[in-house]
Amino acid sequence: MTSPSNLPPERQAESRPHDKSGRYERAFERFLWNSRLLVMLAVVPSLLGSLVLFIIGTLDILKLAVDAGAYYLVGGQPDIHETVVPSVVMAVDIYLVAIVLLIFGLGVYRLFVSPIEPAGSHPASHPFNVASFDELKDKIARVVILAVIIEFFRAVVDIRFQTPLDAIYLALSVLALAAALYLMSRAHKHHRE
Repeated sequence: MTSPSNLPPERQAESRPHDKSGRYERAFERFLWNSRLLVMLAVVPSLLGSLVLFIIGTLDILKLAVDAGAYYLVGGQPDIHETVVPSVVMAVDIYLVAIVLLIFGLGVYRLFVSPIEPAGSHPASHPFNVASFDELKDKIARVVILAVIIEFFRAVVDIRFQTPLDAIYLALSVLALAAALYLMSRAHKHHRE
């Protein structure tokens, strides 16, 4: 292959603009490629938010355990039976949102920045292993739906039925949730096949 300096002078002049524009193009493409690191502005806060929510959920459970211990061992405390189930459900809901943030942060990092080497030793079905943006959305949607179901359960625990129609509405709501979970499960099985 002939280098530009071995070319005749008229050919050298022709090759220089291409080299210069090619250099600018390569620099711009390198800049475009490195701009993918902007997703770190979403990854780092997601992971921090997840950490904060895990801490909040854990502290809520520990507080509930201390209150239960005080109620049963010391006595003289307010009755905890009305608040224990909603408190546990709230903590589970907080954990689920933390998991959503964790899956989102790790998935976006893996898709846009760099593969995570330790993830390669786990099966592809692992929640943190995502191969495409659609798979990331699907995994997040599943956890969000579960969080909505938990939130529904928390609301149901506090319901006081005024009329028989309220009980029918509740039954229909539970039936709709069960149908949604069934359809989601079928779609997931169909997607894997």
